[in-house]
Amino acid sequence: MIRFEDVSVTYDGAPEPTVRGIDFEVPEGELVLLAGPSGVGKSTVLGAVSGLVPHFTGGTLRGRVTVAGRDTRTHKPRELADVVGTVGQDPLSHFVTDTVEDELAYGMESLGLAPDVMRRRVEETLDLLGLAGLRDRPIATLSGGQQQRVAIGSVLTPHPSVLVLDEPTSALDPAAAEEVLAVLQRLVHDLGTTVLMAEHRLERVIQYADQVVLLPSPGAPPILGDPAEVMAVSPVYPPVVALGRLAGWSPLPLTVRDARRRAGDLRQRLEASEGSALQGRGELRDQPRTTRTRHHSAPPTPSGEARALSVTRARIQALHDITLTITPGETIALMGRNGAGKSTLLNSLVGLVKPSSGTVRVGEATPHRTAPKDLVRKVGLVPQEPRDLLYADTVAAECAAADQDAGTDPGTCRALVTELLPGVTDDTHPRDLSEGQRLALALAVVLTARPPLLLLDEPTRGLDYAAKARLVTVLRALAAEGHAIVLATHDVELAAELAHRVVLLAEGEVIADGPTADVVVSSPSFAPQVTKILAPQHWLTVAQVRAAQEETGR
Repeated sequence: MIRFEDVSVTYDGAPEPTVRGIDFEVPEGELVLLAGPSGVGKSTVLGAVSGLVPHFTGGTLRGRVTVAGRDTRTHKPRELADVVGTVGQDPLSHFVTDTVEDELAYGMESLGLAPDVMRRRVEETLDLLGLAGLRDRPIATLSGGQQQRVAIGSVLTPHPSVLVLDEPTSALDPAAAEEVLAVLQRLVHDLGTTVLMAEHRLERVIQYADQVVLLPSPGAPPILGDPAEVMAVSPVYPPVVALGRLAGWSPLPLTVRDARRRAGDLRQRLEASEGSALQGRGELRDQPRTTRTRHHSAPPTPSGEARALSVTRARIQALHDITLTITPGETIALMGRNGAGKSTLLNSLVGLVKPSSGTVRVGEATPHRTAPKDLVRKVGLVPQEPRDLLYADTVAAECAAADQDAGTDPGTCRALVTELLPGVTDDTHPRDLSEGQRLALALAVVLTARPPLLLLDEPTRGLDYAAKARLVTVLRALAAEGHAIVLATHDVELAAELAHRVVLLAEGEVIADGPTADVVVSSPSFAPQVTKILAPQHWLTVAQVRAAQEETGR
């Protein structure tokens, strides 16, 4: 159905091809996962299937890409629209109408389908993706994850034979991600739809893949094969595979179920060390570092707090009676379904949203009443869409502006970029970075002012495992210095690795607030893979298991 024949793509002004030697075939009715580190060209490969590369991106495509027998060099995206449905990393760039139902119908209108067919398919898609309750909602009022589901739905309604998806679950909560993946499975198995998908959160998707195409490094030829075989040599792999590698299991398990069946001996070896599971990084997770060192002094001034906070937006109550205290040195993970109110709470703390009732304080300041130039030194927000913070033409210009805005020494921001994005040059345009790389650049811009309170909205969206590890290292160091960090995230593995405390939101209310180990272990939806595999023991991460084995010499 999809065939790449010795394809290379070189963008205008680039000294080397972004991808080269791409040669593989995706059979009809298979789900093929495109994997690899950030920046290796996965989005370029996907764009070549839909014709966006090179017709809209520019550059030179050598070799041949055919979809259902059509050559993408001679067929523009519009001429492929009846066979290829594409959803990119940024759902906002897809929308052309204002409401959910209109957006689902738009693609079919463009193809001239009959009104009764359009109506039936819209209803089917609303049900498939759990969007029926949002059909009349303005798209602008939806959460990022809800927008992602609408973007996927908008390309499903024309019933294309090929779906191309770039990070389709990156903005979705675990339950919503499972729903979307179940829909994709039904399309593949029941309707014979061909799916080519890139995704960094391999723990969510690897078990659904018929084949994996691995791009191991920039410019390297792809490795195509069975998922377990490819994961054995891949530089990126999910926690279940990491645990299998650590335990020496062969073949490697790809699902929690398979790993649990083989984990009996590992559980026995770990049983004596289970007490250290709650210590994580050698520190008790339920006590932030700064408070543990002040047993006989007054409690530290909160970095941020909300008291009886309620927010109503567009006649929808986004938050209701939220009370939250954020302590210096503490890392909090805000979790919950899409639309639970996580982003609204972050925006309230940074002054972008005014409370309908209740109060918000950041240090001694009231965020929505504080001038931005003063607030930037008290609290910083890295939003879901990093482009909202990036406006210069080069990485160097972004860094220079950040240093000036923060009043710091020249080079401060660039040093952070080097740590988070090794290999990115000063003259790189932010638009030429991948979604994950742009997010890392935005984080560096915000961190330049060293705000005591750092807020991050879906910070691992678009990040591979290596980039996530670098981010965790940076955030741990900031927490150790006394910075308070609040993450709104659907990434349960990040919460397990980093957070001292988890706050679960549902329908704008706090439904759980406690130490990470207590909250996530008791939640089937938000438990990390290692916890599920080694239950009833309370391990959270592969790093904990490795440390315990090293302590016992096993």
